[in-house]
Amino acid sequence: MSGSLLVLGTSSGAGKSTVVTGLCRSLRRRGIAVAPFKAQNMSLNSYVTSENGEMGRAQVVQARAARVEPEVRMNPVLLKPGSDVASQLVVLGQPAGELDGERWRAKGDLLELVVEAHDDLRRRFDVVICEGAGSPAEINLRASDIVNLGFAAAARVPAILVGDIDRGGVFASLVGTLAVLDGADQDLVRGIVINKFRGTRSLLEGGLDRLTSMTDRPVFGVLPVLAGREVDTEDMTDFSSWADGPAPLGDDVLVIGVVALPRASNLTDLDPLIDEPGVIVRALHRPEAMAGCDLVILPGTRATVSDLGWLRARGFDVALARRAASGAPIMGICGGYQMLGREIVDGIESASERVDGLGLLTVRTEFAARKVLARPSARLANGTTVTGYQIHHGVVTREAGEGLVGDEGCVVGAVSGTTWHGLFENDEWRRTFLTELARARGKRVVVSPSTCFEDRREARIEALADLVDEHLDVGALLTLVERGVSGRRPARVQLALDAPQPSPSERQ
Repeated sequence: MSGSLLVLGTSSGAGKSTVVTGLCRSLRRRGIAVAPFKAQNMSLNSYVTSENGEMGRAQVVQARAARVEPEVRMNPVLLKPGSDVASQLVVLGQPAGELDGERWRAKGDLLELVVEAHDDLRRRFDVVICEGAGSPAEINLRASDIVNLGFAAAARVPAILVGDIDRGGVFASLVGTLAVLDGADQDLVRGIVINKFRGTRSLLEGGLDRLTSMTDRPVFGVLPVLAGREVDTEDMTDFSSWADGPAPLGDDVLVIGVVALPRASNLTDLDPLIDEPGVIVRALHRPEAMAGCDLVILPGTRATVSDLGWLRARGFDVALARRAASGAPIMGICGGYQMLGREIVDGIESASERVDGLGLLTVRTEFAARKVLARPSARLANGTTVTGYQIHHGVVTREAGEGLVGDEGCVVGAVSGTTWHGLFENDEWRRTFLTELARARGKRVVVSPSTCFEDRREARIEALADLVDEHLDVGALLTLVERGVSGRRPARVQLALDAPQPSPSERQ
């Protein structure tokens, strides 16, 4: 078997990433060599591969679902928003400049590159499961599209369309999405999947029959809502998908507050804490919300200086200074670490040449044109090896204080910081950190000696694959993959306003 399938969605959040992840594991269970692919990703949650390239976290977890090593060809173009109008462009894992409104349409020049990356994967794997972005119905972006039907047409890949029934209007969104596409693009969409269904399948049957009749496309399945959190969410700057973790093992809990920076990045750093029994993770939108928190974390950010200004405008700077003076713990990760220092010299992410930091750590940050992309490790005094990954332009120099992880990072009193992402994924390090935090806060929190974050992530992937195997017609999808875009073309779906209109006399 050889071929590809593109999973499109009627909107962002419809479930494209979920379906791709589940399909990758489902096919791998069948002994099929499968790889994920997303031509263009817009996300502030990214990862560093073994080849020191940057790619979106969603494709990383999809690679894990496929049981293959993540590589930048699985996400050849990554856009990292730094403001509402500009994003850093990352091509094949390396920064390639800024993309603003004027240059946005020029990204269509990358179509040949993404098709080559896809074709390389297809030569090495039996099946490539591709993911679209947003919705293919963004007709204002069609001319420069390299990830949805623009990619499908160039690479000759058939597509399925996923709709989210949980948000309502799924039939209209599916039919409407098809109807606004031109005829050639419609030909590429060969079937439909309905996602996030609650209830009895029989209640849908009449609607599904009508949907098939209206679109001339089969419904390959109806996926129910999967309880619990998603796996390595593609982007999460609204903090909306957070939920309390497992029930505590003792009488006390640790409350960890994360400052809700506007351009917060790599919030997947907090996933292992959310999964830890007895830990509650909350988003902090106002400084007074820090009251009652055992630890306050300043996460990574794509716009350090801008988000530092946001902090000051809302009074977080004063509240954090008071918290540090009282000995209450504060931690900064990457951009958050840089904010906690004495000085930031930028000129890369912003036009600011020099900005005072919060002054709570004895470090200085100077931004450099070369982006640091690395996967460091450190062997601690107790013999434990700790790993992480680094994604930053800001080079941090520690002028005093101790390291947080070996010689990396900085600790001054109860304030600490690190450039490492993924630190809490190290189970033993996380347990020790939480145990010491509980002791410092005078709480009797029982930290589980056996919680393994990777096992929990693996269990979520397996649960997705179970849903796919039970509720999708995987055999029919594989037939579609093998046939590609050849064979019978489905009928065109037209908007009602395209139909002949009655004359005024006929209306009477």
